[in-house]
Amino acid sequence: MYRAEFADTLRLSIPIIIAQLGVVLMGVTDNLFVGRLLGALPLGAAGLANSLSFLMSSIGVGGLTVVAALVSKANNQSGGPAAVNRLFRAGLRVALLLSVLVGGLSVLLAYNFSLFGQTPEVTRLARNFMLILSVSLFPLLVFVAARQLCDGLRYPRVAMAITLSALGVNALFNYVFIKGVGPFPALGLMGSATATLLSRVFMAGAMLVYVYQAPNFRAYLKKEFNSLPITAEAWTILRLGIPGGLTFFFEVATFSLAVVIVGWLGEAQLAAHQIAINMASVTYMMATGISSAAAIRVSAAVGQASRDGIWRAGIAAFLLSVSFMSITALVFLTASDWLVTLYIRDNPQVMAIAASLVIMAGFFQLSDGVQVVALGGLRGLSDVNVPTLITLFSYWIVALPLSYVLAFPFGMDAVGVWIGLLAGLSIAAVLLTWRFFRRASLFLGNSNPKPQTS
Repeated sequence: MYRAEFADTLRLSIPIIIAQLGVVLMGVTDNLFVGRLLGALPLGAAGLANSLSFLMSSIGVGGLTVVAALVSKANNQSGGPAAVNRLFRAGLRVALLLSVLVGGLSVLLAYNFSLFGQTPEVTRLARNFMLILSVSLFPLLVFVAARQLCDGLRYPRVAMAITLSALGVNALFNYVFIKGVGPFPALGLMGSATATLLSRVFMAGAMLVYVYQAPNFRAYLKKEFNSLPITAEAWTILRLGIPGGLTFFFEVATFSLAVVIVGWLGEAQLAAHQIAINMASVTYMMATGISSAAAIRVSAAVGQASRDGIWRAGIAAFLLSVSFMSITALVFLTASDWLVTLYIRDNPQVMAIAASLVIMAGFFQLSDGVQVVALGGLRGLSDVNVPTLITLFSYWIVALPLSYVLAFPFGMDAVGVWIGLLAGLSIAAVLLTWRFFRRASLFLGNSNPKPQTS
């Protein structure tokens, strides 16, 4: 019965998954180069800086993703092209505003890195790394804002191609700037941060050039639309996007602060945690591709006033995410030792701890996949306030305190931190899923879904 739903969700989600995977693989690439070329200490510092920088950017990135759902909804209503144009320009304006605010907070955090209680060498390396990443937040948010037009209009392959190209740019510059090739000096750890900055500039530039030059978008970017006011759209994005961004922030903050807690346990635990969380981040970002497809398809059904369309889009996304995350869980549980050797081979202590954490990551794959798809479906319904409270409770009231208690008073070390994370994710998955189907059942629309095709 859901064959058409699965097919359409897959057509939409696979390019988004690849694009999301490319974004995360940039961080993985940084850690692979740093771990192999510089060792465990710089790896831990880079991981900590990357986690905290991602935390700072999460409000902007999470807030801007609502634009794709709004574009999809507007495109399925009358007056679509003009409304889509206003949303696109408003999204770029909001990206500029958020990059200034978030970038400033990131710099402030970098200059107060000592608050996290890390060792002096980790603090010094992580502070400098994060300052460079703070500058890169502007091109990152511009790219995220511009890609919402492509994703909302069901052209996700654009972001996929650009992100994969940027992944190659990032890998090349990592090697060149860390080692010092040709006329370029050896910058060590700071070379990896510089590579991230340049790859993000490439992404933003390539996305804007494509959007303004490709014929697929000309109907939405007519010159006569540029005089239309966008203040109302900008406020709508902020009204829906800030709670959505906070939802993303609470989850990312949980994992970023978990890095800090693990850092208190020691440098070996910090490096091991970074290896395991990198792997979990890859699968999570792939699940967010399905979540984004759910948001776009649910919002399109809302624009068509189709309650059955909302249900079908949601159920298809949930089933696809559970299927995918079940496979990744099996891989993590059966190949943990081999996966760790991809990052580091000359430190038995780090390798042993990392292997146990990868097994823990395997256990929370299903909870992670379910909760992120539920958030996508709720975003498609423009339901953002209650999900924000649910994530605040699940991650900050349950996950973080439990992680600390299990790690220190109960002496479970880094494994205790991951058990706490698993508990928070599981609670979020249950509550958010209930919220989505509750809201879908109350939607006032017709019961005859219109087909959504690519």
